[in-house]
Amino acid sequence: MWIADGWKDYEVIDASKGEKLERWGNYILVRPDPQVIWDTPKTAREWKKMNAHYHRSSKGGGEWEFFDLPKQWQIHYKELTFNLQPFSFKHTGLFPEQATNWDWFSNKIKNANRPVKVLNLFAYTGGATISAAAAGASVTHVDASKGMVTWAKENAASSGLQESPIRYIVDDCVKFVEREIRRGNRYDAIIMDPPSYGRGPKGEIWKIEEQIHEFIKLCTNVLTDNPLFFLVNSYTTGLQPAVLTYMLSTELVKKYKGKVNSEEIGLPVSGNGLVLPCGASGRWECN
Repeated sequence: MWIADGWKDYEVIDASKGEKLERWGNYILVRPDPQVIWDTPKTAREWKKMNAHYHRSSKGGGEWEFFDLPKQWQIHYKELTFNLQPFSFKHTGLFPEQATNWDWFSNKIKNANRPVKVLNLFAYTGGATISAAAAGASVTHVDASKGMVTWAKENAASSGLQESPIRYIVDDCVKFVEREIRRGNRYDAIIMDPPSYGRGPKGEIWKIEEQIHEFIKLCTNVLTDNPLFFLVNSYTTGLQPAVLTYMLSTELVKKYKGKVNSEEIGLPVSGNGLVLPCGASGRWECN
């Protein structure tokens, strides 16, 4: 498992009975987590000192209950700054477990000894975008949500990267890649964090199990002749690490050689020394 253990401003304090107890900077949040199927005593004192609690509804979705939480606040990861706020379906605008991937590809970019162009698809609020930009890459950030792209710009500005070569695109990711192929634009690295299900700005439907393999295959057509890496993240139960390895090996190793590694990603739980699983990632990298 790849573990995001470099945080100072974030921690999972405890997890039990379908919920995780987290510290985001100076604030304590309790949020549901489907992985937390165990029932252990909630002995950490922070369970009784939470600033906000997201309650999941038995009918789907849920709602926040606020006690003492600002509308927006910031946390830091190394040299990066992220603007947070509670919004739809338990999210805060950041997936801290992705820091293990940020560290990996940042090192790849810094050690490439050449200019690196990165395409970040389903780019959300830009955690990977600003990580890659801070490492020295030029980045094309693509997401179907205008609000998420605006949020990403704010994160870049808060991290002192407002002048970095980041191109922000509001578009359906599949259609954007198809146009890039026609335009002849090429990238040295691709990052994608596709949702299990989603809709594009014009109602385009995305179902990950039906489309992810063909999309990976499509994306190989916008890679340069000497690509650096290809990263795929999955929070979908059916896409286990072995499945990610199979897809990346099939489409990239036969074309570019290199190697593929896929693992679960996780966050350390400070209260008991265990690790909370948080999805999976597949990484192809050149030799």
